[in-house]
Amino acid sequence: MKKIVLKILGILVLIIIGFMVVINVIPPKKNVENNPFVVKKGDLPMIAAHRGGGDNNPENTMLAFREAVNTIGIHIIESDLYLTKDGYLVYNHDSYIDETCNVNGDISLEEVEALCETEENRHFIKDMTLAELEQYNFGYYFENEAGERIYKDVTDVEAAGLQIATVDKLFEEFYESNPDLLFIVEIKNGEELGYEACRILYETLNAYPEYKNQIVVGTFHDEIEDELKTKYPELLRGAPTGTAAKFVLTQYLKVNFFDKSDFACLQIPTSYDLGIEIALNKETLIKRAHRRNIAVQYWTINDPDEMRELIELGCDCIMTDNPVLLKSVLDEYR
Repeated sequence: MKKIVLKILGILVLIIIGFMVVINVIPPKKNVENNPFVVKKGDLPMIAAHRGGGDNNPENTMLAFREAVNTIGIHIIESDLYLTKDGYLVYNHDSYIDETCNVNGDISLEEVEALCETEENRHFIKDMTLAELEQYNFGYYFENEAGERIYKDVTDVEAAGLQIATVDKLFEEFYESNPDLLFIVEIKNGEELGYEACRILYETLNAYPEYKNQIVVGTFHDEIEDELKTKYPELLRGAPTGTAAKFVLTQYLKVNFFDKSDFACLQIPTSYDLGIEIALNKETLIKRAHRRNIAVQYWTINDPDEMRELIELGCDCIMTDNPVLLKSVLDEYR
């Protein structure tokens, strides 16, 4: 009897081992068929200018975007989108503008930060029209490497490229000169404002059809993720936090054959802190994502040694506030 039990257990173990081998050898179904964010095997990662490259130029301004594309030669513009009171999509990291422009007059950034501790003092994008936003200097608090506020006294902010940037102006700026430019955007509004943001983004892309295939859209709001999936399925999507965590977990357990996600880009830091630190800068994670034609994009990397590590792991994209630095590191490999 004991021999029979052991024989059955042995057979079960062999079946499980065989099953695990099969699901890790058979190529899984691709999440997306054509993914412009996945680099060819052996190619270096793409440079994504986080907020347009906020260490090099005033973040989320046309000046920053122009310098990133035309001078530095980045591949991807990354930023966040908010809806204005009158229905324009603008680039900004926060839902309010106080810490990047002179909406509060001539006071220091430290005074602004103290002021904004009280939410009622903040100037929210959703409460302002585009015309109101465009009157401010979004390079007001920017400091160069010497700590100088070199754009503080600019008066013609439009000519200097220091106005808040809109989606349509950004697409128009580069559509003819840089038809291969890629975009990573995150829709920050939720609920009704988020639905409207999705609609406006999609309708704007209709005027720039090539860019419709070269943009990946993300959100932290479940209802906006559902809106994108159901109403705008042709747009590529980034993995929401929960979906990304699930994908990483199935990778670690080597059972991501069963993963049913359909996102195009896995946008992650190099580690998660869940009480214990879980490292995400793993070659196996990148390879398993590539089996599904998923691009692996790391944020926000401003350290040269960390950049080198990710380059050697074979990731698809490094998002950075300092694209000048990343370009110089990539040039070492060329």
